[in-house]
Amino acid sequence: MQASNAVSKRVDEITKLIDSGDRKTAKTYITKNYSPTFLKIPLSEHLNFISRVYEITRGIESYHIDKTNPENQILLLQSKLTHTWIALSICIEPNTPYRIEGINFSKPPENIQHISKQLSHAEIATEIKNYLQKLADADVFSGTVLIAKNGEPFYEGAFGFADKNFNVPNKIDTKFNLGSMNKMFTAVAIAQLVEGGALSYDDSLSKFLPDFPNKADAKKIQIKHLLTHTSGLGSYFNKKFTDSSRALFRTVDDMMFLVKDEEKLAFEPGTKWQYSNTGFLVLGKVIEKVTGESYYDYVWQHIYQPVNMNHTDSYELDLVNPNLAVGYDKEFTSNGIVYKNNLFEHVIRGSPAGGGYSTVEDLLKFDKALRTNKIIDATQTALLLTPKPELNSPNYGYGFEFDPEHNMVGHGGGFSGISVNLGMNIKNGYTVIVLSNYSHVAQFVAMRIVDLLPYK
Repeated sequence: MQASNAVSKRVDEITKLIDSGDRKTAKTYITKNYSPTFLKIPLSEHLNFISRVYEITRGIESYHIDKTNPENQILLLQSKLTHTWIALSICIEPNTPYRIEGINFSKPPENIQHISKQLSHAEIATEIKNYLQKLADADVFSGTVLIAKNGEPFYEGAFGFADKNFNVPNKIDTKFNLGSMNKMFTAVAIAQLVEGGALSYDDSLSKFLPDFPNKADAKKIQIKHLLTHTSGLGSYFNKKFTDSSRALFRTVDDMMFLVKDEEKLAFEPGTKWQYSNTGFLVLGKVIEKVTGESYYDYVWQHIYQPVNMNHTDSYELDLVNPNLAVGYDKEFTSNGIVYKNNLFEHVIRGSPAGGGYSTVEDLLKFDKALRTNKIIDATQTALLLTPKPELNSPNYGYGFEFDPEHNMVGHGGGFSGISVNLGMNIKNGYTVIVLSNYSHVAQFVAMRIVDLLPYK
């Protein structure tokens, strides 16, 4: 069998597998047709991936294959549920038996998803409302969505339940866990201190934490490396964290305890990109060292309060906190879907790296404050929102992700029961905010919205 025919056969098999939604058939297929290396990932995760694709599509209406790269196919699937397209990147072994070496979500090409006709705001709002209602009716989406132009919303919607135990519906002012979106606030705090002359992006970490992770590495790591995930540090969500009570970690110092014995750097600072929660935790400690305030007090007083983000904070979850959404993850089983909340999995309090709470309306205030230089000046804003290829960070600035295809900057976040996204088109004034208390879904919703908007 020729390689091209073998690849087409694999893609066709995967499409039929997803379309069936049959976990028993999927288990047999995965065991026989995934490569040994790919099968090092637990079988349950492979099964859940197939189930998740079926869940968000409810079967495949049609599909196309982008054959640009014979060994890494882009499979375009049209959902029976919403008739929109999603893309999967499928990597196939280069030689017989041409087993599957990788499969993951990808971005559909612009010519497949994007509507060439420029829609009015009313038309976009109607399209998105109908799209979200289909997802909500199928229990695929739970959360809130806001779309704005130049700071003025032209669509807001709330769907699903903030608390399933008591059937409490989500509202537009429901507070959702932000996951890693808090990194933007930490970056803005650092920029404020740079603007005020208290520190520099070129400062070595040793100036503030001379012994972390050790004396030699502290001299190599600069503030700009921490902001761009190029420091070589890893994640404080380690074994020590998972083996400990969540109640132990309420301050930055508590969390720094998790990495006080940090292993050697994964690479020389500035030479590679590797997402690092520890890097942003350390930035939080730098803020405390420079200001003499707790990280939480600083961001409240210098970011949230000045722009009236009154429903944003890193709440301690064992206290009473009105109007917080509970996060839910779907567990796919042979007997159907079981919902699990994330109350015993997540942090008890958010950190400089993530885990705080906010609303779509508060995040729009944050967006407007950035655009109008209310919390940092134009020079600092540009530095934060600009990628740093010179640091091997081509799609990430200082605490902000960058999507060059759609001219969008912002940040996403994800965890069990959390999927969120803030996207800002700085050039044309559009803002897209999606907050969900379901896993995985916010990014698909955000992409659908962005594909309806003009890019330029």
